[in-house]
Amino acid sequence: MTKLHVRSGAESFFLPGNSTGILICHGFNGTPQSVRYLGEEFAARGYTVYAPRLTGHGTHVNEMEEATYLDWIDDLHEAYLLLKQTCHSIFVIGQSMGGALALHLATKETFDGVLTINAALSVPEYEVLANQVEPQFIMEGKPDIKDPEATEITYEQVPLKAVFQLLNIMKVVKQELPKVKCPSMLFVSPEDHVVPAQCTDDIYNSVAASHKEKVILPNSYHVASLDHDKDKIVEHAVNFIQSHTKNAIAAS
Repeated sequence: MTKLHVRSGAESFFLPGNSTGILICHGFNGTPQSVRYLGEEFAARGYTVYAPRLTGHGTHVNEMEEATYLDWIDDLHEAYLLLKQTCHSIFVIGQSMGGALALHLATKETFDGVLTINAALSVPEYEVLANQVEPQFIMEGKPDIKDPEATEITYEQVPLKAVFQLLNIMKVVKQELPKVKCPSMLFVSPEDHVVPAQCTDDIYNSVAASHKEKVILPNSYHVASLDHDKDKIVEHAVNFIQSHTKNAIAAS
């Protein structure tokens, strides 16, 4: 398949820093643009940050239609391997479907910590489509962000086939949660119009992490990385990362 042009702002980004790496995964129908603020804030504190663009995102819906959840798993894994080349400690952060992908990867590789932002184990609006064969594309509403000034790069419609891939990865991750053993920080917006907040409770109750904590985002909707609580995410995440970095030494 011919590689399609990536929309301006939707590209993967890599911000070199110290030997603590932070891998950030965007969500379904999002792009690295949705997590760039977080990434730049982490980089400003000295960390090495990589946010890959998942296959079929930020280009054209036709490319998304051909993507599978295995592609998305591979995308994140390849990004992890790149970070591993220069980083001694690695943390993975995922928002929405990215949270599910982050949890999955945490069962396959060794991380110093996993952080999720409104991780998706269920998307009721999509689950009602599970047995449909049409329409080919599903119209998407405005991104679920409380801050009226925030914008997110998304498609106005998503392929039904891609929705099925999202349902597949969520089903897989639900079964894998007890295998997640690294320290976990779970951010959740009580008022989320896409993913039920109960998903984060289920993750908290199911992961086998010796250290796990839940952080409430009271002034954000689903895409919290772009919302009013984004600085709260940064500060809590940095404290978590500092306390769980190998040898508790800030790399220089």
